Order: sequence, then structure tokens, then C-alpha cells
Amino acid sequence: MWSYPAIDPVALDLGVLQVHWYGLMYLFAFAGGWLYGVYRAKTREPWSTEMVGDLLFYVAMGVILGGRIGYILFYDLANYIAEPLNVFKVWQGGMSFHGGLLGVTIAMFIFAKKTQQNLFQVADFVAPLIPIGLFTGRIGNFINGELWGKTTDSALGMWVYDPVIQQNVQKYPTQLLEALLEGVVLFILLAWYANKSRPSGSIAGVFLIGYGVFRFIVEFWRVPDAQLGYLLWNWLTMGQLLSLPMVVVGALLIAYAYKQNKGTA
Repeated sequence: MWSYPAIDPVALDLGVLQVHWYGLMYLFAFAGGWLYGVYRAKTREPWSTEMVGDLLFYVAMGVILGGRIGYILFYDLANYIAEPLNVFKVWQGGMSFHGGLLGVTIAMFIFAKKTQQNLFQVADFVAPLIPIGLFTGRIGNFINGELWGKTTDSALGMWVYDPVIQQNVQKYPTQLLEALLEGVVLFILLAWYANKSRPSGSIAGVFLIGYGVFRFIVEFWRVPDAQLGYLLWNWLTMGQLLSLPMVVVGALLIAYAYKQNKGTA
């Protein structure tokens, strides 16, 4: 069995200023996304290094605002109404991927209008970059010691201190599982699929299906947010409910893309 290393969530303590690992994960995500975006821009018109930098600024605003607002609305509205100042304590976690995706979609739409492209073109460029952020984000969750899975006797379980029962128990490290599936596996899948010319919108469709399926599966091992619990049938979670439309929209998007671009390899 392995044990949680109890990592200090503060990476650098400067007294009046504390730099948290969770925040650094966002910095690493945008840096990695920029590097990979610049690499992809070399072989894709009309993209350039300058456009990638501008795009990531829009995406960053979409991720941060959308992710925070999405978490508040989807997962814990009552708490933030009672303690409104908690809205600004982002270093404690509390970001929703699905909310961030909505924020990024709005940001991509604005960027597409600015650069005279359509939304599908921008979404296809952005989609392969997102798993980098998903990977670093889940590592940030792991460092924060949040989003643990269910208790288990499996060899995959990790010993972790449970403050509720005040003792060490074995839990699935679902943050690491999500980092693997939503980060590494999804990145490889999208990098392979986007390596050739594809119908406009299809790369974004593959991302939506891939993330939706992986997230839906992992939710069976994750523990739902305490304030929500299971929504239906003692197993359906908010994460699964929000992921289902992604799979449906992704499948429709791929079907539409290939129908509109018959013969495209």
C-alpha cells in the first residue's frame, strides 16, 4: 500500500505573500498550453505565435471566471451566499471544469470574431491544449488533498487521514486517475487525431466525447461533494450529469463535421 505524502499546499511562503501549489498548477497549465500551441501554430494557417498568446489570454479569463462561477452555481451556491468573501479564496480549490468549459467557449467565440474565424476553427485548435491544464489541475487537487475517492481495500487505495473519522483510511486517489485519463490519455488521443487534416469541428467533438466519457467513469470511484451527495439512484453525481451533454454534443458535432466535409481525410 502507498500513503499520501501530505504535501504542504504552500509552495513558497514569503510572509506577507504565500504562493500555493494550486495556483502554480494554473501557471504550468498556461505555460504548457502556450508551448504546445506555438508548436501547432507552425503548421496551421492562419495561426502564429502572437495569435496563440492572445488566444491564451482569452482562454485564461474564460477558465478562471467560468470555472469559479460554475463551481458556485453547480456545486455550492448556498455556502457562497452565506460567505460571499469565499468567492475570492481560489487557492482553497473550488473550480468546476464544466463551468470553465462554458467560459472558454465564450472566450473562443469572442476570439473567433476578433480574428475573423469561425468558432469550430478556434475550438479545434484549442482542444488538444486543454488536457495539459486538466493534468496539472488534478495534480493540484492531489497536492491540496481534495477530491478523494471512496474508501477501499484494493491495492490501488492510498492511506490518507480522514478528518471526519479522525484516522487513516485507504481511499482511491481519483485525482491521479483523472490526471491519467483526462490529462495523459486524452492528450495522446487528441494529438494523434489532430495530427492530420480533419473536418472543422471534429477535433473539438473528439475532446468533448473523450472528456465526458472519462469523467463519467471516474465519478463511480469519486466521492460526490458532501453538500450535494448523489442526485439519483444512489450513484448519479453532478459531475456525471454535466458530462452526459458533452458526450451527446461531441457526437453530434463529429457527425455534422463529417457530413459537411465529405471526403476530408
